[in-house]
Amino acid sequence: MQAEWHYRQRVITDADVVFIRQLIAEHPQASRRELSFRLCEAWNWRQANGALRDMVCRGLMLQLHRAGRIALPPVRLQPANPLAERKKPAAVEVDTWPLQGRLAEIRPLEFRSVRRTREEPLFNSLVEQFHYLRYTQPVGEHVKFLVYAGARPVACFAWSSSAHYLGCRDRFLGWSEEARRQNIHLLAYNPRFLLLPWVRIPYLASHLLARMTRLLSGEWERVYGHPIYFVETFIDPERYRGTCYRAANWMVLGRTTGRGKNAWSKRPNRPIKEVLSYPLTPHFRQLLAEV
Repeated sequence: MQAEWHYRQRVITDADVVFIRQLIAEHPQASRRELSFRLCEAWNWRQANGALRDMVCRGLMLQLHRAGRIALPPVRLQPANPLAERKKPAAVEVDTWPLQGRLAEIRPLEFRSVRRTREEPLFNSLVEQFHYLRYTQPVGEHVKFLVYAGARPVACFAWSSSAHYLGCRDRFLGWSEEARRQNIHLLAYNPRFLLLPWVRIPYLASHLLARMTRLLSGEWERVYGHPIYFVETFIDPERYRGTCYRAANWMVLGRTTGRGKNAWSKRPNRPIKEVLSYPLTPHFRQLLAEV
């Protein structure tokens, strides 16, 4: 093992490994979960919102254990993996009568942040039923928005953590490896944008995107304790042109390699997507380059 390496934006040294060994020795009855909490407390390893990064810490300790650098206690409890066994969202009935007319006629439009609220099942159900990619649980930090015209939902937005590596984006930002590791949490990815199929209002999609990007950073800071400076999404060019994104002034940065983060070779193993992005502040490059 090298004297210094990186794990999830943290530098890990040989001295850190020795500290973890001592922590384990001093608490022989502690479970792996308890040890991860103790290590987070000792290192003050926290998320921007103050919560301990215990899951990330557990991943670090498991990696060191598998590499033979530390010896963790045996697993005491192996709960079911909620991601692997997650049930599909239950269908929720909504009014599907066509909503037509001009944009001015359906205002005011209300954006509601619905994660961990009573409206989240409605969001999950709508995406599962009407988005061509269906519903998947967002990864890492994430927020969900429902947009209402009066009492009727008209659109859904999901936002989550961005990919750690994305060639065309990283070249566009021009940040260093260290800046990318340190500031990747200041980017957000838009995995789902759904305009409900019975909503037929000209220019509504680009209008919603423009308003959504103005709201996003403030909501992220409320939930996670830090702002967002840059957002991105992927478009399947075999299906769509991303017209509403382009109309809302999103930029085309290039295309993905089609390999994904877990590819074992350089051969594409999934559809190649077009990468579109939008800066949320004029000084995004300067802010994202800081280390």
